Amino acid sequence: MRRGGGGGGGGGMMDDEGRVEHAQIPNSFGHELRACLRCRLVKTYDQFRENGCENCPFLDMDKDRDNVVGCTTANFTGIISLMDPNRSWAARWLRIGRFIPGCYTLAVSEELPEEYQGMCQDNDVQYHPPRRA
Repeated sequence: MRRGGGGGGGGGMMDDEGRVEHAQIPNSFGHELRACLRCRLVKTYDQFRENGCENCPFLDMDKDRDNVVGCTTANFTGIISLMDPNRSWAARWLRIGRFIPGCYTLAVSEELPEEYQGMCQDNDVQYHPPRRA
């Protein structure tokens, strides 16, 4: 089970059944921000290292630093904050409407490495590579 807690150190808030209600919000903005290459969630490197990705726990970023480097990028464009992704037209357009509330990037230019794409398949989780312009 994931750690609870609101802002600072822990992951996102949990509901009564132990599910994460929202992703951890970045606690600083600058060069240390990274985006998950699968779901595009934005947090700091340290937040990914300590708590992983709330949408992609199977990538084990909180267990292995190499996974944080392999599954996230500092090269992304824009940030959108979603409070209710299921009802947001922008979230549907960005294909992030099924993820939990949090901060997401508008676009990444890198693909998730093949070994991690295999982890997505092994966990029956869809991966959509970035759209090419």
